[in-house]
Amino acid sequence: MGCEVNFLNNVIFSINGPVVKVRDTKDFSMMEMVYVGHHRLIGEVIQISGEATTIQVYESTTGLRPGEPVVGTGSPMSATLAPGIISNIFDGIERPLLEMERRTGAFIEEGGDITALDEEKQWQVTIKAAVGQRLQGGDIYAVCPETSQIEHRCMVPPGVSGVVSSVKPDGSYRIHDCVAVLQEDNGNSVELTLCQKWPIRVARPVQQRLPITRPLITGQRVIDALFPIAKGGAAAVPGGFGTGKTMTQHQLAKWCDADIIVYIGCGERGNEMTQVLEEFSQLIDPKSQRPLTDRTVLIANTSNMPVAAREASIYTGITLAEYYRDMGYHVAIMADSTSRWAEALREISGRLEEMPAEEGFPAYLPSRLSEFYERAGYMVNLNGSEGSVSIIGAVSPQGSDFSEPVTQNTKRFVRCFWALDKSLAYARHYPAINWTMSYSEYVDDLAPWYEENIGPQFMKLRGAIAGLLQEESKLMEIVKLIGADVLPDDQKLIIEVARVIRVGFLQQNAYHAEDTYVPLTKQLKMMEVILHFYEKAKQAVISGVPVGKILATGELDRLVKMKYDVPNSQIELLDGYDAEIDRRIAEIQ
Repeated sequence: MGCEVNFLNNVIFSINGPVVKVRDTKDFSMMEMVYVGHHRLIGEVIQISGEATTIQVYESTTGLRPGEPVVGTGSPMSATLAPGIISNIFDGIERPLLEMERRTGAFIEEGGDITALDEEKQWQVTIKAAVGQRLQGGDIYAVCPETSQIEHRCMVPPGVSGVVSSVKPDGSYRIHDCVAVLQEDNGNSVELTLCQKWPIRVARPVQQRLPITRPLITGQRVIDALFPIAKGGAAAVPGGFGTGKTMTQHQLAKWCDADIIVYIGCGERGNEMTQVLEEFSQLIDPKSQRPLTDRTVLIANTSNMPVAAREASIYTGITLAEYYRDMGYHVAIMADSTSRWAEALREISGRLEEMPAEEGFPAYLPSRLSEFYERAGYMVNLNGSEGSVSIIGAVSPQGSDFSEPVTQNTKRFVRCFWALDKSLAYARHYPAINWTMSYSEYVDDLAPWYEENIGPQFMKLRGAIAGLLQEESKLMEIVKLIGADVLPDDQKLIIEVARVIRVGFLQQNAYHAEDTYVPLTKQLKMMEVILHFYEKAKQAVISGVPVGKILATGELDRLVKMKYDVPNSQIELLDGYDAEIDRRIAEIQ
């Protein structure tokens, strides 16, 4: 972490929860990482004035006393980036929880000099650089297999460039072993190891931000068909208690076509986080049939952990994601939940005696949210490769009140909004995404990709499905007032077909082998079949056939069940549905 600077007169003057003050000093710089007290608790300088320097401590300050020393490191709060990140479980400031448990037991001690990654583990490294080769920031000089699925690519740190003067042979190395030496233009020598540091609050540089044109395919019909998210996009999943935020993020983590998943459990209940960690360790990646943890990083910061570390966990997670993006991977971040992160901001702001804004949140809440979500994107990296970071942030508004500040400010910085509905969740309709309140601004950007790769009809069918759901929503207002009997048959038909769309298409069973993930080609064919039935039934109604006779054919129930009856490997079976619909409708005309 840089060179430690120890000034004997820098001692604690006051302690207010995680906020510590040191008086009469000019030895610290803004955002510098420091060690606080005899236990060397990790902290960060967040305010400097003529009278005092204010530090937020990322660990519990219980037992800390005035007069204990504060030691500067001379460098900002940084993440350690090296092989060993994938499949690990960290706390909010990248300390390995499993290693901490091994050393101290279930109750984690404060302080200690535990390193983020195993510094003694040997990695089988293949050197890609050659003597005399010119390298610059982002260039890959060594690779090693990090897990069975992820190749770790060691890159020259941004801002460093020069000519390779010596390289080591391929072989086993630890993360701090020198594998190559770079001679910079100014004559300085830079040793390249498998490890680098990066300040967590600073976005890693890229060559170019690309326009968003490709979807992040999730296999969830309500998302892929109606409210798609793009690779490099940002989405919010707001919902009250019990609406299925964590379940939805689990499905996305398991099935979305990202190479690497970074799951940030930020301020959630400890028992829920334990369940998440246990479930992730047992999940099998459907693509490789290996454990899902082989391409997952877990950051766990529960509600009973120090609030300052909760605030840092979001930045730690996005820094790790950007590091793997720079290697050319597509990374998806699941942040659960940004509301708890905002509450940590509010608590620290209160202890700093800052002027509160709406509902007690600090006035800078919107800018902090934008800093986080703006780090998503589809990029050309410094080494010329392409990679992306997609952010899916859960929001937990109290009482499902979407007008509260965190939800409203999040909507300003995301282009995809999946509103979870308590009434849908209680009716066991999952994912409980409300189709009238949700939206995706990526639809037009992704339309060319869908038309080219899935079929020219996809966007047209999607629009027709969304239109029927909107029409049903209006009709249900009338039904609530005066009942369904007064509606003409063509409107009754809309309500019945919309029920098929809701139950047979939008509702999805995460525990059913054929329904937990649905390829886009099957989604397209399902929409075609439902709309084909609607057109044929509408013609029959116009010709005078009562809706009751159409319902009596049993076709609606057959359409609801097609998601289970037609395996994903035999999508061609759906072709027979159109002919059967034609035959049944012809029989009653």
